Amino acid sequence: MENSWLLEMMQWKEQKEMRRKNNKVCAAALTMIIGIMAVLPGCGPTVRAENGSAPDAAQEVNTAQEGKGAQDGSTAQEGTDLQAEDWPEEITVVQMPNENNPNVGQKHEEFSRAMEEALGIKVKEMEGTEYSVGIEGMASGNIDVMLVSPMSYYQAKERANAQLLVSTPMASEYYTAFITQADNEEINTLEDLKGKTFAFVDQASSSGYMYPKAKLVNKLSLDPDLLENSGYFFDTVAFAGQHPSVATGVAMGDYDAGAVAASVIDQMVQAGALEDGKLKVIDRTDTIPNPAYVVRGDLPESLKAKLKEFFLNYSDASYFEEVHGDPSIRFIDVSEEDYKVVYDTLEALHIEGE
Repeated sequence: MENSWLLEMMQWKEQKEMRRKNNKVCAAALTMIIGIMAVLPGCGPTVRAENGSAPDAAQEVNTAQEGKGAQDGSTAQEGTDLQAEDWPEEITVVQMPNENNPNVGQKHEEFSRAMEEALGIKVKEMEGTEYSVGIEGMASGNIDVMLVSPMSYYQAKERANAQLLVSTPMASEYYTAFITQADNEEINTLEDLKGKTFAFVDQASSSGYMYPKAKLVNKLSLDPDLLENSGYFFDTVAFAGQHPSVATGVAMGDYDAGAVAASVIDQMVQAGALEDGKLKVIDRTDTIPNPAYVVRGDLPESLKAKLKEFFLNYSDASYFEEVHGDPSIRFIDVSEEDYKVVYDTLEALHIEGE
């Protein structure tokens, strides 16, 4: 497992660098896509900053106070928080990929730098590809903060003792669309999916798996334990890993149909990554609770409190416009009660937290 995690981490870095290079070439065509979906592989040894040891905390905090304030989320620090409970020299934060918006990577880096200034310790920002392996990375102590779907929160809670930090409101209603090619005359309802090839996103994704599966099970009276079995209802079931991969796969005919976050389709069309009118929506799920940032439960309490304070005070409108599609959005407080409906759905589908 340790070697596997190291390999995954190397692949993330390579994928991220490739996306940056591609974004430079395709910047004119790229604008926006997922503000929440599908995140990363990992478990193994602790990741350290490429430039060596963490910066001197006192010096960085002092520097941060010059010209910094609530606008970017940094707050004045007096004393030595990081010595109080033996804070780590560095934390790792995992964000969601957004391949079709060339500015998102830069905005995440700015966000991480603001977090560094507020905390006084090094922050390593990464992008991932699958929730499930990212949860393993948190369970093994290599990921400290990550953005998760409602479903993957419960898995992270069970597997990695993750705790809620804040929620990330969506610019538009968050739900799943069942899609097929616009000219596919054989598929117009969920019943028509019988015997067809179908693509989910990731088994730890709320909008890409849990909610569409629940819709199929409840509406068509299917057995949740058998739904992924070839020949039970679908001819075959695939997991494409990311929402854009499902949308593209359906558009190209790799799958007869699939399930994606509805907002992804519009974002791909706007970015020029998907031909307008290429897909049609045959059904949809109920509205899904918002994604959330979670923190590793065994971090010092004072660090977790400072992280939450940073998120709730972060107010860079350009960040929220680029990453979440609305400059007026801000991170908000969140509780277990906000996700109870997700837990009830997990139980109904016989899906365990681990």
